[in-house]
Amino acid sequence: MKSIFFKISLQCIIFSISVFNIDAQNIIPLTNLSFFQDPGPSWSIVGDVHSGYAKNAVLTKFPGAGILVNISDNVHPGRDIFSKQLYGGMDIELDYLMAPGSNSGIYLQGRYEVQLLDSWGIIFPTAADNGGIYERWNESLPEGHKGFDGHAPRQNASRAPGLWQHMKISFQAPGFNTAGQKTENARILRVELNGVTIQENIELSGPTRGAMGNDEVPLGPLRFQGDHGSVAFRNIKITPFNSPMPELENLKFELYKGRFEDETAYKKMKPDLIGKTDVISMNITNFPPSFLTHFSGVLRIRESGVYHFGLNISGGSGSLKINDKDVVSLGQGSGRGSGDISLTVGEFPLDILYSKLVTWDKPVIGVEVSGPGIRPFKISDANIGAEHENPILVDASVNTILRSFSDIDTNKVTHGVNVGSPLKVHYTYDLDKGMIVQVWRGDFLDVSSMWHGRGDGTAHPLGMVLQFGNPAPAIEKLGSPESLWSSDTAGSGFRTKGYALDEADRPQFSYMIYQTRVNDLIRVSPDGHGIHRELSVEKPVDHLYLILAKASKIETLSDGLYILDDKTYYIRMDETSQAKPVIRNKDGHQEMVIPFGQSVSYSILF
Repeated sequence: MKSIFFKISLQCIIFSISVFNIDAQNIIPLTNLSFFQDPGPSWSIVGDVHSGYAKNAVLTKFPGAGILVNISDNVHPGRDIFSKQLYGGMDIELDYLMAPGSNSGIYLQGRYEVQLLDSWGIIFPTAADNGGIYERWNESLPEGHKGFDGHAPRQNASRAPGLWQHMKISFQAPGFNTAGQKTENARILRVELNGVTIQENIELSGPTRGAMGNDEVPLGPLRFQGDHGSVAFRNIKITPFNSPMPELENLKFELYKGRFEDETAYKKMKPDLIGKTDVISMNITNFPPSFLTHFSGVLRIRESGVYHFGLNISGGSGSLKINDKDVVSLGQGSGRGSGDISLTVGEFPLDILYSKLVTWDKPVIGVEVSGPGIRPFKISDANIGAEHENPILVDASVNTILRSFSDIDTNKVTHGVNVGSPLKVHYTYDLDKGMIVQVWRGDFLDVSSMWHGRGDGTAHPLGMVLQFGNPAPAIEKLGSPESLWSSDTAGSGFRTKGYALDEADRPQFSYMIYQTRVNDLIRVSPDGHGIHRELSVEKPVDHLYLILAKASKIETLSDGLYILDDKTYYIRMDETSQAKPVIRNKDGHQEMVIPFGQSVSYSILF
């Protein structure tokens, strides 16, 4: 019986670690508008933009190249812009920056919209929020039911307006037969926003509202919405996936019971079980604790080029050969490997060996392939080899505190306190340094690494994370504002005093340094836009400074408002009598420090 894989979307399962396959040759040059057809006057190429986050702020542009910007308002609305090139399946990766209150969208094939919106502070996003897959629309349906089949993002991983955001979309175009009839719906395989997966394997029953047409086609233009507000794009990278996929036929398996240190020994033996199968899987029979299995079939290649194969097994060794050539070879304990082979159009024998030696380990086999114009996909069972099959997640539906290790830059914080809020804004505080080491928006913590197996004590944020570099003391005594900042608390008399909880279970941290007590009060802002921090000392100390930030770049937007790290987050100083921050250049980066008299208060907005 002939078995052909990967023509049905449920069989085209994507490895979550390798969906996005951006090729540098597909970077869209934004030196002019020649990539687009008939761009309207609202679109231009510029060198920089900024707006800030205030509600009445507008997007201001600066001369240069590298950024595509659309300036649109109620008085002078812009219009959508379309690529000249037509695409089927594609991966697209880009940065975008929105003016406050702005609304835009990315339309795959001009028909399927991934929403772009200023969703700053939204706790429970809908399909109309940033990263949502916009709903379809049927005017003939009753009120309240006209919109349907929208898909909200899993969580709000958005940044503030005026900040650059990063999005990756992996899109599978609808399938058609030779008669032009649709055989398969389009799919959004994955959307990643600011490093967080917010959509996965979403089937699109048809074009979303506002599509350029209600028909569905094999190829269509990339379209950016331009009539609902000002928006900027940069670093646009596209990888098209229009090539025919390989097909695996006549798949068979042989099972040999026992322990096979030498994988070639099976050739002299009679198999204990043989059969045909439709998929490379460990579910085709009851496998013994130790065994060797041999899968063999014919791989049909329909486009010449270099093909990349990955093999994943557990508790033993394995190999993958094509046309009797070694492509992947895994020794005992290696688990996962990959290799490349150049193939022409034609049919080639494929052989996979898996020798399971560790009796207590669960048998696992996963095989993936990608090629010219072909996205990585599995030719085996789905969801194989996940790091944690049943992740342990911690919610913060109320104010929540959890102690753990935290991975920060190249360091591991061993005395971290994770503070979660129902407003979906959270932070980690380093008790050893008196420093906020990370903040994030979205879901709270994955603590699987703390409890699976022996565990390593590390918790991982689940949302959009902003880290502040290798931990250093928050407070230092300096001879001058330009003096070098210490990397540790040696000589400062630092001693943590832990934290005390208020009536809402929110902590106030305290520690001794330079013979004075520091009280460090951190609160999530009521609008969910960030965190507010107020530090005070019981007894002022001469020449005391607080480090507010270390960043690649620190820009002053207005009095008391700063934007940092290539428009990644804001710092807003409170309007008090406190001293003005000093921005200094140190070893290829910038630091923002402030003299610390009795108190300092500021907000981190992101």
